[in-house]
This record gives sequence, structure tokens and C-alpha cells, in this order.
Amino acid sequence: MKKLLAALLIFLPCLSYAQGSTRWRITKPQWTDQDENKFGEFISKIGAAVERRECLQVDTCLKSTANPYAGTDPSSLRLFADCADLPYFLRAYFAWKNGLPLSVQSDVSPRQSGDNPDVRYTKYGNYVTGRYSVIPTRFSSPNAIEILNKTVVDMVWSASFRLIGEEDTGYFTDFYPVKLSREGIRPGTVIYDPNGHVAIIYKVTDDGRIFYIDSHPDNTLTSGMYTPKFTRSFPQQGAGFKNFRPLALVGANRNVAGEYIGGRIVGARNSALPNYSLEQFYGNRPDPSGDWQKGQFIYRGAAFPYYEYLRIMMASGDLKIDPLRDMQQNLADICTSLKDRVVAVSLGNKAGIDKKPHPERLPQNIYGTDGEWEAYASPARDARLKVSYMDLLSQARILIQRHRTGDPSIVYSGANLAADMLAVYDRETRGCQFTYTNSSGGAVTLNSEDARQRLFDLSFDPYHCVELRWGAKSPQELASCMDDANKREWYSRERWLRNQWERRYDARMDFSLDELTGPKPGAGIAQPPDVDIIRYLNSQK
Repeated sequence: MKKLLAALLIFLPCLSYAQGSTRWRITKPQWTDQDENKFGEFISKIGAAVERRECLQVDTCLKSTANPYAGTDPSSLRLFADCADLPYFLRAYFAWKNGLPLSVQSDVSPRQSGDNPDVRYTKYGNYVTGRYSVIPTRFSSPNAIEILNKTVVDMVWSASFRLIGEEDTGYFTDFYPVKLSREGIRPGTVIYDPNGHVAIIYKVTDDGRIFYIDSHPDNTLTSGMYTPKFTRSFPQQGAGFKNFRPLALVGANRNVAGEYIGGRIVGARNSALPNYSLEQFYGNRPDPSGDWQKGQFIYRGAAFPYYEYLRIMMASGDLKIDPLRDMQQNLADICTSLKDRVVAVSLGNKAGIDKKPHPERLPQNIYGTDGEWEAYASPARDARLKVSYMDLLSQARILIQRHRTGDPSIVYSGANLAADMLAVYDRETRGCQFTYTNSSGGAVTLNSEDARQRLFDLSFDPYHCVELRWGAKSPQELASCMDDANKREWYSRERWLRNQWERRYDARMDFSLDELTGPKPGAGIAQPPDVDIIRYLNSQK
């Protein structure tokens, strides 16, 4: 009998994700380093599949061979997650499949009274005011389907990430900020953009590049490379890199089936986390007066800009930069973003949004809203694309200058760096072709140089025809667009907003057509920034 019981104790925990099971059984009372590594491997496999474009939606990825638990889910499980949900959904899914505890923030409030009542965009960040924990009892097991389908996604939103992560007792934070190192930033680390976007890292390369996946309101999954399109901000907003806080179920009892019941869930203390650090907010040489913007990032006695310092720290060994490979990587990232935009725009067209009359007013804020606009508009996506092209030009300037000054970290043995970079640009942009379906069902093929030339003509407005969504200018390309004069006028007057690359969530933008006469405070700029990398490289040859 004792041998049979022992066998059951070994075997039953392996059934924590048995085919069709809806029970959330806790068979491991705490997250260990091994569990964290296994979670990172799980994210890496999903991310690699997205990068290879083998699956482009949350549901198809989790049903694919990239998911080691594929085929074990009950049919009632809805595999859906937007950008804020994705890290939590994947963490909860992994915890359920591995018999681990789960606890999430159920509510947050502005840290400072009088701050923005919209907790997604508070100036001084938020703090946790409630928690929800998954704890089986003697009489019932939590329903994993209900937790994943409803509880987690209802409780989580981008405001859940707008915390610095210093609180580690009581209503502790779900995340803690990490050291800028390969140990701190790894597959499974979350990136929070204070402009309201969230991603999760699946790969860090030897040359210090960080790659992530993110999801969108239409359940699509995209991949990208970390660049200045993710901005820094006031530390209490918690922008940047953060890891899930390891959890432990304490005070629980173990039954004969090897399941833990009762008890309470606590988070690991910051002092016990070797990778806990506020370095990314204040630098490794903080400003004595506490000004986060004046904190310095020092490496081997020299100060570096944040993004450059980050890459140095993320490289395996001493960072060596090949400017030609760097340009290829940046262009590949842009190409991925453009192909993902094709999918996003087409979903709006399939939903018939472009056939509807244009609303009388824009949303109160075009970057942070709800309904059809949130699901199908692309102002934030397009802003990140603009920043990517701006960064491409900026990096070309920096690398050419560093090469000329003899910087030993720049690896290039050719005779004309600018000319060679231009050759890479021409090759990569010609090779990056994508096709959208126009309003009459025809195929229109563009490349990433076409996209650069019409970057500030790409309409973010889902009520416009697909031709305007892709910045068409020629009569031939526009011939299939059926937008009436009213929609065309909206397109013309929204050019001020299209010129803007900074995502401003503190500005009102609910303009009528008559009110949209030019740039407003925080909404729109008169002239777009320079993204003409071809002109620059030609000038440097």
C-alpha cells in the first residue's frame, strides 16, 4: 500500500496539465530558478515560431508545435490576449500546466493624489491596492479555464505595469526591475513602454540585441527588436525591463494526491533577488540630487547613452559592432513591422471599418482609447515605425562618426563605410517586399524604401480606405479608393497628427473636422522629422 501511495505521489503531479483537465492543481509550492528557466524556454519557443512567421496569433501559436503543452487544453479555453494580457496569460498558462502557484494584482491606484485618473497614463505611477491568488482548498480546485479566460484578462491592463516594483510585502508588485545584464534580462523578461505598450523577451543575441514578441487587440502576435521605440520615463512609471516576482505558497497542507491546499501566496523579497536593481532608472552612477535624467551609465570609466550602454551590457563578451550587420538588423526589424502592419490593416478592412462613415470626432486621445479605434487604428504602431526609421538614420550617423574617430569597437575593414552602408540599405529595402489588397481586390506590392518615402502619409485612421492607410499618392494607386470627400478631408487634416512620432497620452485629441486646422498643444507637429537616410549616406561617401 505504501509503495502504491508513493507511486501515486510521483505520478499524479505529472497530470497537472492532463488532456481536458480544467483543474488548477498546485503540486510545486514555489517558483524555483529551474521553473524560471523553463518558463524562459517556453517563451523562447513561442517567440521563435513568431519570428519565423509560422504562427501569427496567440491561439495558433499555442496550438502549434512551438507550445510543448499543445493538445492538452480543454476546448473551452479561449486562447486570446492583447498586449497587456500577453505576459500574464503566458505566465498563468505555464503555471497551470506545471502545477505552480499564481497571484496577480487585482487593482492599482495612482501613487499621487491629483494625478491622471486614467491609471494607464499616470505621471507618477501606480501602487497595488488588491491581489487575487489561485489557492485550492479541501473542497474545491480553482477552475483554470475561468481564470485564464476571464479572471486574469479582466484584472490586467497596461496600468498593471506602471509601477517601479519596489513594494515586496503586503500588496506586493507582480514585477521587479532588473539589472542591465544577461542574467537580469532574459527570455521571459517583460518590457513596458510608458506610452501604453507591453512586450515579452524571447531572445538575446551575443551582440547584445534584444528581441521580443507582443500581441494586439486583434489577437495577432508580432516580433521585434528593442530600440529607442521603447522610451525611458520618470522612474515611478516603471518603464523598461522587469521580471515576474517569484511566488511561494506558504502555510499549505499536502494531501495524499501530492496537491497543496490552503495557505497563502507571498512574493520573493527584493533583497533575495540577485537581479533586482534600479539601475535602468537612475544609472549606475546616480545623480546626487536624485534627478533620474542626469544619472550616468558608466562602463570602464566612460559614460555612455542609455541605449548604447544597455547593448554593451547585453553583449556576450566585449561588444563589437559591425555597422553593416547593424544596418541589416535594423532594416529586418522595420521589415517585420511593415509586414505585421499589413495584417493589422487587413483585419480592419475585413471587419468593414473602412466602409463606415467617419465619426464626427476623433477619440479623446488617439493613442489610448477603446472600441473600434483601439482594435483597428494604428497611431501607436505607426509612431514606433517612425521612430525606427529615425533611429536608423541616427545610428548611421553615430557609427560613421565613431569609425572615423578610430573607435576600436567598430568592426569594418572596407574602404568607404557610407557607400557600403548604402549598398546594404538598397539591397535590404528592395528585398523587403510586402503586398496589400486594395479596395477593388487587387494586389499592390511595396518595399520598405517605398514605406520610408510615404512614412508620414500612412493613415492611422481605420475609417480610411486601405490605399490611404498605405499612403498612396498617385492617381493610379488611389483610383480604387472609394472614400468620399468628407473622409478625404479628414485624411488631409490629420497630416499634423501623422507628422508626430511622440505618443502623447496627456493631450486631448477629440477634434471635429472643423477644429482640426493645425497642430494643437501636444497633438500634431507642423513638419515631420528627417528620415532621409539615402541623402545622408550619399553626402558621406
